[in-house]
Amino acid sequence: MPRGVAKADLPQKICAHCGRPFTWRRKWARDWEQVKYCSDACRQGKMPKRQAES
Repeated sequence: MPRGVAKADLPQKICAHCGRPFTWRRKWARDWEQVKYCSDACRQGKMPKRQAES
């Protein structure tokens, strides 16, 4: 019998920098409410912002 929660059932957010969706990770369990970025690169602004598709 599988343990835990299915990946499709995990909470999601949209990255404040690149606009891509990202899902909950165990390392963010304590501060999920404060997580805004999908990666360290987005957090530091190293990745170019994603263009809105027309």
